[in-house]
Amino acid sequence: MMNNAIEVKYLRVERGGNLVIPQLDVTIPSGSVTGLLGPSGSGKTTLIRCMAGIQITVRGTVTVLGEPAGTAVNRARVAYVTQSSSVYSDLTVRQNLDYFAALCGSSEADVDRALEAVGLTSRGGSLTGDMSGGERTRVSLAAALLADPDVYLLDEPTVGLDPVLRRDLWMLFKELAADGRTLLVSSHVMDEAGRCDRVLLMRDGELIADATPDELRSAAGTNDLEQAFLVLAERSAA
Repeated sequence: MMNNAIEVKYLRVERGGNLVIPQLDVTIPSGSVTGLLGPSGSGKTTLIRCMAGIQITVRGTVTVLGEPAGTAVNRARVAYVTQSSSVYSDLTVRQNLDYFAALCGSSEADVDRALEAVGLTSRGGSLTGDMSGGERTRVSLAAALLADPDVYLLDEPTVGLDPVLRRDLWMLFKELAADGRTLLVSSHVMDEAGRCDRVLLMRDGELIADATPDELRSAAGTNDLEQAFLVLAERSAA
């Protein structure tokens, strides 16, 4: 297994005439859960889109699993779960997963396991369009699990979930990483930083910290990760 699943060098991104990421360098270790945290508008989604290979107007290089981001060879190896659910609202949960299972050659047993993993076993017959945003996100995550990718790019996957479901999903993320998968999980909820192996803190398109949760606490002189972000953000702006 390569040491780094993702390598970003000299990344610069403009959108709509605005400079979203002025210059950024970062690596994501293989077999880890890396948190990408920061306020809305900090550039998290743009960075993830670059890693998925779907962001236009990009300068620099983004390499995923040894290949340029977005290349054909990575389509079966990289899963991107967007903030907006990528499922069909006019199909039931199980119909959605049966469709994606057919595309990636997964079995009915795989569908059952994916439903159980995201806590939707009892909702297989529910129309996806009638579900909450958080539930639809879980359907999207279940679809990603079916493909058994090497890299998961998860944009705000726990938004709208109750504490029990959030805990269960983070347990799932840890299990996937322990099995050798690489996960990048974005969030604007700072307490989720404590669940990650490493944390990337972004503000205004720039990386203001790249450290373990304990290193963040130590650098900021506080055990409160939200307070740590504020301290580090103020330092970076000084």
